[in-house]
Amino acid sequence: MRWTVHSEEELYRDRWLDIRVADVEISGGRHLEHRLIRSSPGAGAVVMNDHGAVLLEWRHRFITDTWGYEIPIGGIDDGEAPEEAAAREVEEETGWRPGPLYPLVYVQPTPGISDSEHHIFFADSAEHIGDPLEDWESERIEWVPLADVPKLVAERKLVSGTTMTALLYLYGVGRPAARS
Repeated sequence: MRWTVHSEEELYRDRWLDIRVADVEISGGRHLEHRLIRSSPGAGAVVMNDHGAVLLEWRHRFITDTWGYEIPIGGIDDGEAPEEAAAREVEEETGWRPGPLYPLVYVQPTPGISDSEHHIFFADSAEHIGDPLEDWESERIEWVPLADVPKLVAERKLVSGTTMTALLYLYGVGRPAARS
């Protein structure tokens, strides 16, 4: 059944979030006041080297007070294509410049509460250009074997929804085809 949205009212807005309440009609003509978050899209990348390892950040997330591996990902700037944003985020957060990027997977990580969308790309090479520009993003940067991903998920060392989706997709399906 498709819910009918009768209205949305802004509760709070800043440059990152737009929190709203929606009047939605569900089955039987019943109405719910449903909270939702509108946000700008994001882009990131899975970068893999010749040894089958992927470039990951080991970082702390204060909201859940957890540590875990994540791919580099961030917001798409005005006028920036998702692929450009993904390359910029990899470089800023890791100090590695990715090679050519190819679409890997599109993710809506929390569609029950947010319209957030993530465009994830794949690169099979990268060049180390220096230290990360953003030293607050992660504790360390590591090349982690893709073969270790299922174990890291089981150990709760990889819990980010978008990272998990991208890495497990790559693990199961393999490298995306190059563009023609």
